[in-house]
Amino acid sequence: MIEMILPDGSKRQLENPMTVVEFAKSIGSSLGKATVGAVIDGVQVDSSYVIDKSGEIEIITNTSEKGIEIIRHSAAHIMAQAVQRLFPNTKVTIGPVIENGFFYDFDPERPFTEEDLEKIENEMKKIVKENYPFERSEMSAEEAKKFFAEKGETYKVEIIDDLGVDKVSIYKQGEFVDLCRGTHVPSTGYLKAFKLMSTAGAYWRGDSNNKMLQRIYGVAFATKKELDDYLTMMEEAERRDHRKLGKQLNLFFLDEHGPGFPFFMPKGVELFNKLQEIWRVEHKKRGYQEIKTPIMLDKELWEISGHWFNYRENMYTSTIDEKEYAIKPMNCPGSIIAYKNNLHSYKDLPLKYGEMGLVHRHEFSGALHGLMRVRAFTQDDAHVFCTKEQIEEQIIEIIDLYDKFYTLFGFEYHIELSTKPDKAIGSDEIWEMAEANLKSALEHKGIDYKLNPGDGAFYGPKIDFKMKDSIGRIWQCGTIQLDFNLPQRFEMSYIGADGEKHEPVMIHRAMYGSLERFLGILIEHYAGAFPTWLAPVQARILTISDEQVPFAKEVFEKLQNAGIRVELDTRVEKIGYKIREANGDQKIPVQLIIGKNEVANNEVNMRRFGSQESKNVSVDEILNILVEESKVPFKK
Repeated sequence: MIEMILPDGSKRQLENPMTVVEFAKSIGSSLGKATVGAVIDGVQVDSSYVIDKSGEIEIITNTSEKGIEIIRHSAAHIMAQAVQRLFPNTKVTIGPVIENGFFYDFDPERPFTEEDLEKIENEMKKIVKENYPFERSEMSAEEAKKFFAEKGETYKVEIIDDLGVDKVSIYKQGEFVDLCRGTHVPSTGYLKAFKLMSTAGAYWRGDSNNKMLQRIYGVAFATKKELDDYLTMMEEAERRDHRKLGKQLNLFFLDEHGPGFPFFMPKGVELFNKLQEIWRVEHKKRGYQEIKTPIMLDKELWEISGHWFNYRENMYTSTIDEKEYAIKPMNCPGSIIAYKNNLHSYKDLPLKYGEMGLVHRHEFSGALHGLMRVRAFTQDDAHVFCTKEQIEEQIIEIIDLYDKFYTLFGFEYHIELSTKPDKAIGSDEIWEMAEANLKSALEHKGIDYKLNPGDGAFYGPKIDFKMKDSIGRIWQCGTIQLDFNLPQRFEMSYIGADGEKHEPVMIHRAMYGSLERFLGILIEHYAGAFPTWLAPVQARILTISDEQVPFAKEVFEKLQNAGIRVELDTRVEKIGYKIREANGDQKIPVQLIIGKNEVANNEVNMRRFGSQESKNVSVDEILNILVEESKVPFKK
């Protein structure tokens, strides 16, 4: 008798071996129809897997997170099958699942066009209708290499060599065969909702020394409604594109003379400065001290920190006086040097250093994307040096601070905890201690979190904040990283109550993350229509004719002297045009129209962004309104 234990602890007995899908059907016909795989004793398997011994089982349905990943993985294989049907001499490489979809990298005889994408998508629909089963088999590595070599799939041969295993698994649907670990849906007919989105260049294995391949991106969902909702969201995202709005609102631009290095115009700088201003105010309240460290430091420092060996390909370097230097990709080592400049006792801790540090990271040109992916950006970095006993209270304080800021901007968020990656420094003992401290702080706060095994920084585990914007997209900005390694590597110390030297713990944290990227997110989140307190221009004064210019200048000076970010438009243009420009193209929160009556009554005609309604208010009243609305509306 085979006994299977379900996630709720209940047990089911099987008289004979059966497949996963048969087991699911024995529980309920609707469950059987929704089943796309299972996890048996911690190992994910296909729905065709035969259960022949007792164990624990979790059924994977097509609407679960794991199920959606399986659907997207299968969609990548179906896309590759369609590509090779239409373009038989195309070589396939790898096709992983990504957020919302999948991609596959191809080595085609000629680049794919937009018209080709439509043909490939239509061919995928045919394959779905043909409803081929996904069939798993195993081959020895040598057999598989021979099989793929005969098909001309040289990339697959290279992958098998790199795996260094004796056996590999193969998946077949129809005439298409691919090297793959799995898991896949039962058949191609399970794919209900998908669309191919775009193509891009991609180097084989991400190495610019290798051949440039062509990547096709697609999205896939469990239902057509989910796909339609996603495509609607993408249309809205296109309307909100920060690159387009950045140009329209004259906030920033990018130039071929500095790819990946954004230029900020005065209005963009106003936004940038406002974010820094509120950051500084709130951090001073919590005892942070601001420092400024050099933009370039010598190779030795980066070797001690581990960046030279773990991050070298992303660093810009230079030789000065026959000594090698690196432009900083991160602020941490500079903050450590600042800490070591003075002696510290336990009474000094926690010591909190904050820095608006400009960092540079080499990114491939194909990865650059407006303000979202740049080569130079400002980190709102802070490092908290504390004792082991102070870790939990400091983590909780940081979480509360992040909550205050993200709520201010109207973001919902969830938290993820990332643990030790394969490429890590430090002992297992140190990592276990650090991970336990982060878990304890989250549990103390009663915060639900998702675990991301193996996704920590190379020097320590981290808490990531994933924000949801106004159209439902998820952005990762804030992070908290707990580090026992760098204090050890840099021989940092403080004098304890016992008079002995002790190592401090280092908490790395950035709330905005990259100010440039955060600005890009805000532009899209607000669709360029910033709230009054944040807007680079809070009000614009519009005159109907030259007669009102002297009075308009008086109002302008009064508002400007009160700290209001105001503009004056005295151009000889029709007032309707001036209003449309201010209220439409420039998305200015408040427009103040001045005509003969307004001058006579010491008033302005006030109109809000997005509204056709207006009302007359006195100059003193509009001053009070704008001063009040300029206050940062933190929740109490």
